[in-house]
Amino acid sequence: MTNNINSAYRELLSKTKDAVVLSTAEGIIHWDMETYMPPNAVEQRSQQLALLSRIHHKLGTAPEIRKLLNIIQTSAEYQSLGQVEKRNLYLIDKSYREQTALPEKLVSDLAMQEALTVNVWKKAKVQKNFSLYKADLQKLFDLSKQAAEILMKVKESKMPYEALIDNFEPKMTSETITKTFNHLLAGLKPLITNIEGCQTKPTNQILNQTVPLENQRKITQLITGTLGYDTASLKAGGRVDETEHPFTTGYYDDVRITTHYYPNNFASSIFSELHESGHALYEQNLNPQWQYQPVGSTCSYGIHESQSRFYENIIGRSKEFWTDFLPKIKQATPNLSNLQLDPFIHAINRVERSKIRIEADEVTYSLHIIIRFELERDLFAGKITVDELPEVWNQKYADYLGVKIENDSEGVMQDTHWASGLYGYFPSYALGNIYSGQITSALTKDQPDWRRELAEGKLEGVNTWLKTNIHSKGDLYDPEELIKLATGTPLDSEPYLQYLNKKYSSLYGF
Repeated sequence: MTNNINSAYRELLSKTKDAVVLSTAEGIIHWDMETYMPPNAVEQRSQQLALLSRIHHKLGTAPEIRKLLNIIQTSAEYQSLGQVEKRNLYLIDKSYREQTALPEKLVSDLAMQEALTVNVWKKAKVQKNFSLYKADLQKLFDLSKQAAEILMKVKESKMPYEALIDNFEPKMTSETITKTFNHLLAGLKPLITNIEGCQTKPTNQILNQTVPLENQRKITQLITGTLGYDTASLKAGGRVDETEHPFTTGYYDDVRITTHYYPNNFASSIFSELHESGHALYEQNLNPQWQYQPVGSTCSYGIHESQSRFYENIIGRSKEFWTDFLPKIKQATPNLSNLQLDPFIHAINRVERSKIRIEADEVTYSLHIIIRFELERDLFAGKITVDELPEVWNQKYADYLGVKIENDSEGVMQDTHWASGLYGYFPSYALGNIYSGQITSALTKDQPDWRRELAEGKLEGVNTWLKTNIHSKGDLYDPEELIKLATGTPLDSEPYLQYLNKKYSSLYGF
């Protein structure tokens, strides 16, 4: 590049860096809000987040960005730029067009209302009363729909909801998701029927024994250390804290996860830690040469969920993983010394229709997501209202999972996502499951012995494959393109269904 275009490009990346650094600060403030912030601070915190969102919006919509983009994009040398430079420019241009379309007041109002709604949701959930939370949820939905209608025009989406999906899964359409989920649902129904038709069903009674929280924290350290998520050394870039709803936040050198401990359900924290560590490893294994550049972020939330679901389920619920790991936790936690490998494997893979998404087994989990996707799709299409959410939620749980919802806390209020304004996020979870199936198939072709190595406590081969094919690619590709490059196949639920059928036919003997 000549000095003119090179200078413009470097200045553009400098402005991008400021926005990324500010985002990391916002992430830490959100983390504090969910972990250590005193209850009375929520109003002050909402003001802080609103101010930061306005500053972030100003950075992302500065006229200088448009000017620099024009200099570069109209230059005769533009076509000679490399793939990374062009992708950076594409991502900056996309973000600029979207942010400039949104009024600063709307951005600020959204940030403030999200903080307030989350706080109200927490109180309403404790009291099992949707009506306490409904008004704030309605305000947040109205603001989110207003933003969606604006972004729909900028992104050239067919409907407002698709504009929100694009925030999490770029270029993914509601039509593609509906078609893919219908295929997934058609494959899951006979599998669930076969499992339920088995006369011998595993018991999960052994998972209900009491494990002191200090011992569960020891198991956490073993998990993070085994997976390679460093929370203990002097060079650690991670940490584990406790919160109501587990999540991961961070960027490169500071990536934090949270979990929730239950004295009488030690497995819950184990699988939340496996899940969140998968997210954390993705963030920490991004290409360090791209840090602070648009291309140096993760590809999509669906790809992100593929990593968490891969570590949680495909590794974490496998017999191979526990062949090596079970003796370690029995040594760290003497009151678990009665656990035996095969009964434990059957217990953690018990398939049972349930009400709570985060506690669902890997076979029925996607049904929870399909329900939420259909509700979001219909909500933004005006087919249902916020008032009707509890009733429609309860009916879908009866229809899809055959369970009766007893109260709003185990129903429509069980997740924090809608209170946090994360409309369009939920499809990412089931897409992550589907991607993880494709990844497992490709990994097995490339490394046929990876399961044997896992049984020996060796995750280096798996971690390296994921880093090479997924993590290090950052945001160089859109998700459907990345998964095709990594696995050799486009978005396809069939490999995931094949994985489930092979695993559970073996476990249940059908």
